Formats: sequence, C-alpha cells, structure tokens
Amino acid sequence: MDLWTAFNKDDLRDIIALSLGVSLSATVLAALLGLPLGGILAVYKFPGRRPLTILLNGLLGLPPVVVGLTLYLLLSRSGPLGWLGLLFTPGGMVLAQATLATPIIGALAHRALQAPWHEYGDALLVDGASRLRAIPMLLVIARPPVLTAVLAGFGRTISEVGAILIVGGNIAGYTRTMTTTIVLETSKGNLPVAVGLGLVLIGLSIAVSATGFMLGEKGDR
Repeated sequence: MDLWTAFNKDDLRDIIALSLGVSLSATVLAALLGLPLGGILAVYKFPGRRPLTILLNGLLGLPPVVVGLTLYLLLSRSGPLGWLGLLFTPGGMVLAQATLATPIIGALAHRALQAPWHEYGDALLVDGASRLRAIPMLLVIARPPVLTAVLAGFGRTISEVGAILIVGGNIAGYTRTMTTTIVLETSKGNLPVAVGLGLVLIGLSIAVSATGFMLGEKGDR
C-alpha cells in the first residue's frame, strides 16, 4: 500500500493543511513572544537577567512529551485552564508547539541582537529612542539572524509529534497531522505510507523554510 492508495485526496489534503496551519500559527505566536523577549534580554539590564538568559537557553532542549503532559493537565476539564476548551483541538496543538518554539526563537534572537545593540545602541538612545522602541529597529538591522531564529522555530513546530499527540489526541479528520499520522502508520506496519508521508513532510518543510529565506534575502537587497 502506498501513500496515494492509503488516503483519498481530501483526507491527505486535510492532513497537510492542518499540519501547515498549526505549525505556521504556532511559529507566528512563538515569534510574537520570543522576539520581544530576546530583545528585552539584549537591551535591558535588570536583576535576574543572566539567570533568565541561562534558563531560556536551557529550555532549548525542552522535552516535548513533558510539555504535552503539562498542557494536558492544565487544559483538561479538571485543570485550571479547562474552561478554555482547548484540549484535543487544533488550538491546543498550536499552544503546545508554540511553547516548544518560543525558547528557540527567544534565545537565538537574544544572540542576534546583542552585537547590533552594542554597535548602535548608544546612537539610538542619543537620537531619542527608548530601549523599548529600539528593539524593533534592532530586529530590522539584524534581519538575517532574526529570520534564522524564526525558521528554526518553524522547524521545531513542523516536526513536533510528542506534545501534539498528547494534547491533540490524533483524532482523524480533526487533529491528525503529518507527524502523528506517520507514527500511527508506522505502528500499524504501513511503512511505505509512513515513508511517503515523511517525504512529503520534508518537502514542505524545505519549501517553507527556503521561501522564508529567499524573501529575507530579497528584503536585504
């Protein structure tokens, strides 16, 4: 059995669309959180900044299954966030992926903004920009490494399986993504289907990342 006979066109399209939709949404959310966080750590001096920076870098290896379990407990009906109704939904999967990608984007953005802040920080402050207003300017100055940080976050989200399997439940037609389908088909022994879908996943990941990189290069010209 191959990929095309295992799924009809609509099912395959839905799985791919959900995977991209969840991963891109999670990447945007992680960027909205991680980029400002990295900027704050780069331009502000405050008590606890170094421990926070160390913690942020330590979270780069955050275990997905632990994130999934934690969110499951928080989002379950008896949990403190159960009223949100996000468990076993695409929204919960976005939250899980964003939780894993935010430290990556934040830590890499912090490193990317340190050099331009040291080089241009005094000039920006003399020109009347506050440290907070300087962060967007630094993000523009450091576009290539910042873009790399965001693409690294996307790579984390599109390849995620452990956390979204727990939080999403791998429900057919609703929360089943390419990665969770690969796990399911492998467990059933349908290796050609799993490999085929894996190749599609790799292709889509490369296409999205390459497109983002080319758009970033175009903006630098």
